[in-house]
This record gives sequence, structure tokens and C-alpha cells, in this order.
Amino acid sequence: MPKIIFVSGVAGTGKTTVSKCLHKYIPAVYLDKDTVGGKFSEHFLQATGYDPSDRDSKYYKQHCRDLEYDVTMDLAMENAALGLDSILIGPFTKEIETEEWLGRKLTEFGLSRVDVTVKVLFVTLQDTTLQKERIIERGAMDRDQWKIDNWDEYEQSLDLPTVAWGIPESDILVYDNSGELTEEKIKNLVDFIER
Repeated sequence: MPKIIFVSGVAGTGKTTVSKCLHKYIPAVYLDKDTVGGKFSEHFLQATGYDPSDRDSKYYKQHCRDLEYDVTMDLAMENAALGLDSILIGPFTKEIETEEWLGRKLTEFGLSRVDVTVKVLFVTLQDTTLQKERIIERGAMDRDQWKIDNWDEYEQSLDLPTVAWGIPESDILVYDNSGELTEEKIKNLVDFIER
């Protein structure tokens, strides 16, 4: 049974780093939402007179955001139909909180909940000061400037979404990515995914 593994988390928590470490042990299709849809959104925003690096405006959220997530999930569904596991990297906040979203996406590809295993790994940081430092260190200020400039407001949006898909609690894990990402920690995350 193929697995669809969501590695979710907000900016600066290290979800990309964690998912790349997991990929060393889990031979899955690697689907980073930013890679899948980022360039299309940049070109669309620029062509319509908006800042191509913007990911916080109402305009981006209305015209680009959902498409990026849908296409990423479509690729995972296509691979699941072929019996392949996928790791999806991105916040997926709205999708995780939408009860019918997972079922709808499965149905689009002739799949159901009995055909796939869904795992949700939330990568978090309890220390938001460290999170802000990591966002600055990654050097994507064209995309992150609003977050830094409006940190107090942004901090209010960091609560974990509630998984509304009815998957077992044992298939959901919250991982605090503070400190060194050791092999032992990675293997514990692999164990969560593989059980």
C-alpha cells in the first residue's frame, strides 16, 4: 500500500532539511510544493503586475496558492496510483484543516482511503526566536521579508492545524526540530512513517 507522507510546518522550522534526511531511508517521490509550483506562480504574478516573490498577499492566495498545493497533491496521487510512496513538503495548513480535501483528491485519481496510508509529520520549533533566525539565515528575503517585518503578526499564525481527515492519531506526529538533527532522531521519524 503506497504512503502519502506530508511533512508540514511553517517557514523556518526545517521541514525541507528533515524531509531530505528522511528520503535517505525512504525511497519515495520527493515533492516540495515550492519547487512544484513556485516558478509558475512567479511568472503569473509578474505577468499580472505583482511582485513575483510575494507569498503573503490576498492576490497570491486567491490566484496561485491553492493551485500550487493541488498540483503537488495531484503528482502524489498519480504516483500512489502506480504504487509509489510520496513525500510532500509544504505547510498544507488549509488542506489539512479541510475535511473533504483528502477524499476529493483520492477520488479524482480513482483511489480511496483503503488504497493508501496517509502520514502527517508536523515539523515545529517551540523557540520562535530560533525560527526567525533560521528564516533570516536561509537567505530567501525576497520571499520572507514580510514575515520578518511583521513578526509579531506572523507569530500569531504559527499554531498547528487540526488534521480534519479522520486518519488515526498514530499516523500524526509533532516533531520539535530544535537542536541537532541526529541520526537517532531521523531513525525515530522513519520508524513513525514505516509503522
